[in-house]
Amino acid sequence: MASEGVLLVYGSPLLDIIVRHPSAQKLLQKYGLDANSSVFAQEKHQSLYKDLEEKYGEELQYAAGGTALNAARVVQWVLRVPRVTSFFGGVGRDRNGETLQQMTREAGVHAVFQYTDSMPTGTCVTICTGSNRSMISQQAAANCFTEEHLNVSENWTLVEKAQFFYTVSFSLATSPSVMLRLARHAAETKKTFCLNLSAPFLCGKFKDAMSELLPYVDYLFSNDAEADEFARVHNLNTTDRKSVAAKMAAWEKIRAERDRVVVITQGSDPVIVAKGRNVIEFPVAPVPSEEIADTSGAGDAFVGGFLAQLVCHRPIDECVRCGIHAGSMVLRCAGCTIPHTTDLGWT
Repeated sequence: MASEGVLLVYGSPLLDIIVRHPSAQKLLQKYGLDANSSVFAQEKHQSLYKDLEEKYGEELQYAAGGTALNAARVVQWVLRVPRVTSFFGGVGRDRNGETLQQMTREAGVHAVFQYTDSMPTGTCVTICTGSNRSMISQQAAANCFTEEHLNVSENWTLVEKAQFFYTVSFSLATSPSVMLRLARHAAETKKTFCLNLSAPFLCGKFKDAMSELLPYVDYLFSNDAEADEFARVHNLNTTDRKSVAAKMAAWEKIRAERDRVVVITQGSDPVIVAKGRNVIEFPVAPVPSEEIADTSGAGDAFVGGFLAQLVCHRPIDECVRCGIHAGSMVLRCAGCTIPHTTDLGWT
């Protein structure tokens, strides 16, 4: 059984705003959005929020979001033990920040936010059209998180209590020093540090910062597109993903006595896992297309399911199986919303 505070997650907390309506296609056309894409909000998107309130109002769905917080919520959902997961991130001192705090508390996550008055709480609008989704993220207060938050004695106590750490490469854009400090602490105290590549463009844009962090990484998560881009950026001289996984696993490591584990998801294709020189594939049972409500959040759910077993010291095959199952269940929901059931349906 996992203990309280065993996992510490750091990332960008966002309030997810989900719209699913036959007329949502018009929003894509108005704001020049692709049906299945993810972009950062620009000036031309600012009136989108007013459109959502005026045209969809009570039909909008809200959820605690952001890729790192999604994974943390899934960990809590799988394990059903309050406060197994602690979470650090930045939010605004506003209504959305209050809503986010309440939702994370209800999910069982111990969220210790750093509040700011200078920016509003970050949001992610997801426009669902059929099985496609278009995501427009606005980081806002999430970008205001600083290392000072770690210096608060109560917060550092949570760091010392944790045995596992998980963070995402999106945070390289805001507080790479926070990620490096947590990673060094994990290495010095022989704990486990996990990183997600998060998005293909991050591999190139933050190549140097990512390269500095990688030697501390014990578990590296990636999807197929991210792995392909990582291989290109770092000149791994192969497009075979199993070979890419093996080379990522063999990357320089501070704690050389422990093999790095690399996990690459490929949608409905097998999950690739490399540990040391060993590479294994795990089959994925495809979800019927008519049952897929939304693909956003499925990758986060996979990581959450994997981490839920990892913090309980389960074998890798069980971690992967739970990740696949959690991902398949979230595929049937709008956004990374947790199914309203007390039965995980996985053993």
